[in-house]
Amino acid sequence: MTIKALLGGVAMAAIALPGLAQAETFSLWVRSDGSEFMPKLVDAFNAKGEDKAELQIVPVNELVQKYAIAAAGGSQPDALSLDLIFTPSFAQAGQLKDMTDFAKSLPYYDSLSQAHLSVGTYDGKIYGMPFSADASVLVWNKNLYKKAGLDPDKAPANWNDIRKAAEAIGALGDDTYGFYFSGNCGGCNIFTFTPLIWASGGNLFEDKGAKATVKTPQMKDALEFYRGMAKDDLVPAGSQTDSGSNFFAAFAGGNIGLTPSGSFAIGALNNQYPDLDYGVTYLPGKDGDWSSFAGGDNIVVSAKTDEDKMPAIEAFIKFAYSSEGQTILAKNGSLPVRADVAEEALKGLDSRYLIAAKAMDKGRTPYTPVFNDLINSLNGPWVNMLNKAFFADSAEEVDEAMDEAQEEMQSIIDSSR
Repeated sequence: MTIKALLGGVAMAAIALPGLAQAETFSLWVRSDGSEFMPKLVDAFNAKGEDKAELQIVPVNELVQKYAIAAAGGSQPDALSLDLIFTPSFAQAGQLKDMTDFAKSLPYYDSLSQAHLSVGTYDGKIYGMPFSADASVLVWNKNLYKKAGLDPDKAPANWNDIRKAAEAIGALGDDTYGFYFSGNCGGCNIFTFTPLIWASGGNLFEDKGAKATVKTPQMKDALEFYRGMAKDDLVPAGSQTDSGSNFFAAFAGGNIGLTPSGSFAIGALNNQYPDLDYGVTYLPGKDGDWSSFAGGDNIVVSAKTDEDKMPAIEAFIKFAYSSEGQTILAKNGSLPVRADVAEEALKGLDSRYLIAAKAMDKGRTPYTPVFNDLINSLNGPWVNMLNKAFFADSAEEVDEAMDEAQEEMQSIIDSSR
């Protein structure tokens, strides 16, 4: 047999052998919130020299609409890092691929963020897997604590602790305020206000999003907690009209005692405001305990993605879940989504990230396929209720705002089913 014939036979055999898949290139989208960590993760994956991901960064406020249009027109990406709260909507619309078997085949499946998986599951199947993470936390200004005669290293453990600290800091005067929240921002407050309710034993939705539970004692207590601080001028007047533009900037200015925020603030404060001495703790319930909103992205695969590309996409997901991948994410702004390697991934980073990671472990994410209409809409029932209640003149007005929200939310949920 000639060398040429022998090589030809080997080549044909290689083609015929099962398991020797060709390297694939797949398209991948991410919202601009992930512009720090995703390019680095993709570069590290592509450097392996096998499968390749082609990354496109989409402005955060455009991604959901752009993906919906692309999916309807057949020009959708193969995979997408999607704000986890929208996973049920796209799964319900039939635009995502079932990833159940792959997800459950992973030996560390039980260590993946359960909050992400809870909203990544629709009708008993997994359509979104945890990718990036951001937990809501409470931050306090240690410099102002010292000026107010408070222990700067003692974290608030309940609402009374927050209120007392806010009063002491507010008494300093000179445009210094005890507390801050963006009073006209639905997204901000689902992230930072809802955990106060969860930690107190309440909820916002039940029965897999089929039932709105706005009218509860826990919601009323939390609304009154914020209203009391606003009414007593412990919160600056600008809070009432803030639709999110000062969500981070207000605390960074150095004249706010405490504010609920996200783990993203740790890196931002360290890099942009190195002289601001601050603490990070959990968002507490009325009498103790604590909770967190588990935010971030799920990675999803478009329903029409070619099956030949699935091994490459799965390889990318496995790389993201590896110790190397989780470390890249952690060093560039995302909390780990795999609990069993979280401590290793965060090693050497600011110790306050460990608090945020622990908050993530206990974090929750509200489940509803109509999240955008209920929560994110600029004139939706959630933000309307909050704004009316936070700045109401009386407890009766708070009750009225809750009644209106309960009725409108349930109506929107029922009409979508």
